[in-house]
Amino acid sequence: MSLDAHVVVQRGSLAVDVRLAVGDGEVLAVLGPNGAGKSTVLRVLAGLLAPDAGQVVVDGGEVWDSADRHVPAHQRALGMVFQDHLLFPHLSVTENVAFGLRTRGMRRPAARAAAGQWLDRVGLAGLGDRRPGELSGGQAQRAALARALVGDPRVLLLDEPLSSLDARTRLTVRAELHRHLADYAGSAVLVTHDPIDAMALADRVVVVEDGQVVQSGTAAEVARRPRTDYVARLVGLVLLPGTGAGQQVALDGGGVVAVAEEAAGPVFVAVRPESVSLYLERPAGSPRNVWPLRLVAATPHGSVVRCDLAGEVPLTADVTATAFAELGLAPGAAVWASVKASEIAVYTR
Repeated sequence: MSLDAHVVVQRGSLAVDVRLAVGDGEVLAVLGPNGAGKSTVLRVLAGLLAPDAGQVVVDGGEVWDSADRHVPAHQRALGMVFQDHLLFPHLSVTENVAFGLRTRGMRRPAARAAAGQWLDRVGLAGLGDRRPGELSGGQAQRAALARALVGDPRVLLLDEPLSSLDARTRLTVRAELHRHLADYAGSAVLVTHDPIDAMALADRVVVVEDGQVVQSGTAAEVARRPRTDYVARLVGLVLLPGTGAGQQVALDGGGVVAVAEEAAGPVFVAVRPESVSLYLERPAGSPRNVWPLRLVAATPHGSVVRCDLAGEVPLTADVTATAFAELGLAPGAAVWASVKASEIAVYTR
């Protein structure tokens, strides 16, 4: 592993204790809600904050942090892309990109030449003489990426690099960032609260909640089998803990769910909103999963209306706007919800 870190920091009431290992050419996303400790971890890796315990080791031998050692940020072989770019407003774009090289002693002509090559690579050829204030948000973020990579760092840190961009620009810059990360030979750590950024850019994902790692794996593994309600909501699932016995799961909060596969012991039941059907009267026939629920909230969600339902088995359902109107739904309405057993995922807790 190129980067191996154990970060232990007490920040007010938040106790952060996170272990990370990132290989050469790998992108690790640290995903979590606001206040979970993600940025604290990144600040320690960057050398902007000394940890209370643990260590940060690069290339299997160079220690950046330990019980008796703390290497300051400017002495670490790393590049960092900030959420708000943080380009120097009084310098040209070329001078911004060349800044790190100049601080390490490279002569100005060589630094400017290297900066120009990276500006070409990120699609900013011909814009080097402009000031940051003359760039669009997407162009500024490309310049920030060029500044981070121009010195060929062993570690690349990205702090919410797309969050300040509008939706259309974000799509374009995300695709470009994916291409540059694929070519990057060092270890990259991306901090984000956006699951799409994590899924699109990272090889692996670590989910941090309340300062602790609660789940890790590939993006597909995390999305397919979330282990906390936060992760489930991020990927559009309702997560219900319970105890399996055969093809039934008795939920911890009450209620029973029928599943298509055998289950035993503590398990999670995961239900996709699009798998939930709503009715004003109990559906005919003998569906294995049908419950009387109450609509507590309805919000537009892309091309559908997302309905949050309370009752014995709390669920979320996606219905078309037409169906929502035809059913005459409104907060407080009583409905029947049905889910096919074959549409329900069940896995060990």
